[in-house]
Amino acid sequence: MITPRRTRVFGAGLFAGVATALLAASTAQAQTYPSGTDPRNGLSAGLHDAGSAIKGMRLVAAARKPAEFDTLRGLTFVNSDLAFRGTLVYQGNFAGFSIWDVSNPASPTMVSVVSCITSQGDPSIYGNLLFVSAEGGGNRNDCAKGGVQNPADHMAGVRIYDVSNPKSPRLVKNVQTCKGSHTHTLVPHPSDKNVVYIYVSGQQGARPAAEMAECKNGGDPADESNSLYRLDVIKVDITRPEDAAVVTGARIFTGLTPAPARGGARRAPRALSGADSAMMAQMANSGPRNCHDVTSYPAMGLLAGSCGSHGLLVDISNPEKPIRLDAAADTNFSLWHTAVFSNDGSKVVFTDEWGGGTSPNCQAIHPLEMGGNTTLVITKERKYEQHAYFKIPSAQSAQENCVSHNGGLIPVPGRDIMVQGWYQGGVDIIDFTDADKPVEIGYFDRGPVDAPSTEANTRARGTIGGSWGAYWYNGHIYSSEMARGLDVLELVPSDQLSANEIAAAKLVLMEEYNPQAQPRLVWPAAFPVVRSYLDQLTRNDGLAAARRSAIAKSLDAAEKATPSARRTALQLLATQVDRDVAGAKDTARVKSMAAAIRDLAKATK
Repeated sequence: MITPRRTRVFGAGLFAGVATALLAASTAQAQTYPSGTDPRNGLSAGLHDAGSAIKGMRLVAAARKPAEFDTLRGLTFVNSDLAFRGTLVYQGNFAGFSIWDVSNPASPTMVSVVSCITSQGDPSIYGNLLFVSAEGGGNRNDCAKGGVQNPADHMAGVRIYDVSNPKSPRLVKNVQTCKGSHTHTLVPHPSDKNVVYIYVSGQQGARPAAEMAECKNGGDPADESNSLYRLDVIKVDITRPEDAAVVTGARIFTGLTPAPARGGARRAPRALSGADSAMMAQMANSGPRNCHDVTSYPAMGLLAGSCGSHGLLVDISNPEKPIRLDAAADTNFSLWHTAVFSNDGSKVVFTDEWGGGTSPNCQAIHPLEMGGNTTLVITKERKYEQHAYFKIPSAQSAQENCVSHNGGLIPVPGRDIMVQGWYQGGVDIIDFTDADKPVEIGYFDRGPVDAPSTEANTRARGTIGGSWGAYWYNGHIYSSEMARGLDVLELVPSDQLSANEIAAAKLVLMEEYNPQAQPRLVWPAAFPVVRSYLDQLTRNDGLAAARRSAIAKSLDAAEKATPSARRTALQLLATQVDRDVAGAKDTARVKSMAAAIRDLAKATK
């Protein structure tokens, strides 16, 4: 049984009777929210002809949804999350999934479309196996439409597909779980490459005995006989995927208390639409019984749990026996939804899916602190310290479902930069290197799918659309557009991101990428990496201008020299830059540049 840990509470007020320390979020803000002159404000509506605004990126391709999913009927056929392997992008959908070939990012081609009612269909890829989340009452074992009449036909859990032939994916097994799978996250075995664990975030109540006899509802988080208050963990041997099964339940919620509300009163249930409404109502009177989403960082042995009313920090060095290290609650956060670690594991950005993703919560009337991001620093003691909030500074319309959603890191050395989907708020790029001053450095946004209705008694928000998630993968940004298809974007140099930084990011190549199973980014020894640090020292005046100029000239000369002369020149330059540390304003970055120069010298043959 997991030992209860302290809960840290942040925000504007204390919950009466909760014996925890209140750590106030930093008041330092790096943005004006919202901006009345933002180019994204007031964009014209349309499905494929909406107005758009873009900064720091260019749109490379906008591939439309396949015919099988080309409908705007509620959530039934919306696109969901992405996974990546080789030149293939796996795009989930509430009614199945698509496989795209992006070997030419400017012209994605459809490899196959699998129709299978599987809300919400979040995918992960591991070798030749594709895992797909299934939650909801209408999913059937045979993937067919028409709903479930016989309880024995109900599928709620994780579907496993063999995609060794991407043109003809084959369903291998439906792994049933007691609460279904709203989302899931992969955690590879620490030593056995043939074994992977699936951490399952399921938000339903325990299934009835007619479906799964072993499932049991219960109100006591410490009662290990009930199916609630745990994350189901599936173990998969990739050589025998048909034997995949739930092996444990991660009981990481014991000891958590209800989240506080402003002014000290307990938070009342919100009237929300969408898949998260039941979870929000349940959390109003207790702590979380499951996570909405979890992000693993296997290289660090950590997991960030976005668990509705709390953000958790979990030790997963033993995947079958996770241990909660800390928990944060925030009076300004409605639904801790997903998370992104910094590459060094010192920070984590959590998102707040206020309104469940179907509401227009990025209007000028809405507060900065809700429906956006917050950055938490992870201390040496592996505890959370909350810092600033961030929210896109545009004023979106009442026709656009908008709130912070899924994203991942862009591999720029020396900086913590993430790209993120905000539903109909578009795609946003945020620098959170300074935990107290997150800064927007790029965006791409379209106008709403629907124009305002002129009919009386018609609700303002119409079609659900926008970027479910946006991720950097091997040189491009891919955004899963819920209503429209798949967008491909590319970074362009700006005053906030240099050509060298973009070139260095493109040096990081991954064979496989599941955004919620975060990989550690490693840069090869290369001139763009060194010049990225130099550009950053120019941007923040972290080193004297004369020295920056001299270093740039030395790098240019070394790059043109023969290998032997280059190695000698770089070794000398590294020694010189070591001496620059003492007089620099930004000592950490100068040290990093010296190390990068030395690595480049060692790599020169």
